[in-house]
Amino acid sequence: MGDGVPVLGPDGLGDGVLLVAEQLRRAVPGGIGTYVEGLVQGLCELYPAARLPVTLLASRVRGADPLAALGPRVATVALPPRVLVKAWDIGAARLGRGYSAVHATSFAIPPAAVPLVATVHDLAWRRLPDAYPARGRRWHEAGLARTLRRAGRLVVPSEEVAGELRSLIPVGDTDRVVVIEEGSDHLPAPDAAGTRQALERLGVPADFLLAVGTLEPRKNLRRLFAAYGEARPELPEPWPLVVVGPTGWGDAAEEHLPQGVVLAGKVEAAVLAGLYAACRCLAYVPLREGFGLPVVEAMRAGAPVVASPVPSSGGAALDVDPLDVDALAAGLLVGATDGTRRDALIAAGRARTAGLTWARSAARHVELWRTVVGGGS
Repeated sequence: MGDGVPVLGPDGLGDGVLLVAEQLRRAVPGGIGTYVEGLVQGLCELYPAARLPVTLLASRVRGADPLAALGPRVATVALPPRVLVKAWDIGAARLGRGYSAVHATSFAIPPAAVPLVATVHDLAWRRLPDAYPARGRRWHEAGLARTLRRAGRLVVPSEEVAGELRSLIPVGDTDRVVVIEEGSDHLPAPDAAGTRQALERLGVPADFLLAVGTLEPRKNLRRLFAAYGEARPELPEPWPLVVVGPTGWGDAAEEHLPQGVVLAGKVEAAVLAGLYAACRCLAYVPLREGFGLPVVEAMRAGAPVVASPVPSSGGAALDVDPLDVDALAAGLLVGATDGTRRDALIAAGRARTAGLTWARSAARHVELWRTVVGGGS
């Protein structure tokens, strides 16, 4: 297991941690789902299967449970997903008996009979209310209130989110907030053949620009598409912009596509890895982000990245103002065509992601859990 792996036992994690994996029951688990799977991946790298310190918790499904393939034991609650989350919202369906701690991985915050840790991925709806439906804003705000009330420790993925969260907590209590960066090594090896086939189906040549993310207002796609429209005539060839991601909500600009924008929808993980490896550059310019997983996914795959100032980039991307279409267009041209800058961005990205592993993130989580179980909550 190697040095630095947290030790289990009576003075470690006791009866283990119940890790809420309900996000993985959703049709579109999104970045939170990637976080849950990445954290489990890291734990599996640190511990033999028989000594994994977590049990996954989710609503019950019929037939074989896909969560079982992740490695840890799975515990289920005999309630449908929506009913389960609503029960937690009102303080019912208390969890944790038989475990030493509970970790909620989203704003689906269960009441717990043991110390509770919760992950807060961002507070973007407060800064960008128009980028969220009204119902979503209300749920997030109520979820934040429950999180602050119920959780003894609050995990965040970046100092930016930590600062926002600490401003909501009494000054003497801000040590509840713990920054643990996410990993970048969760994608499988690229499927080169599958990637070629996907590009052929889409009518995309070997050279293309890439954007990745859910199609929703917060991802700033309308401005990105306008910027691509400006940059396209200046490219050596009319390289398309391939957009990978599921449809979210609202007017994400998919009805206003300039020539050359290709919507690929959701793709398999190995094909996504192949697209990162093959693209001229990744463009990721959301209006707000707590971390920004596509940035580090692309960097690890060796793609130059053009991005708004998201925390995950760590200064290794070509930063652009997400509100300035001209600046976005100029960034696309540099990322796609400037050989010297591209090489520098690729090297910076590889250096940035070398230490961003899920094993490292998992070890930090276990250190926190040990503190909580040992009475530090």
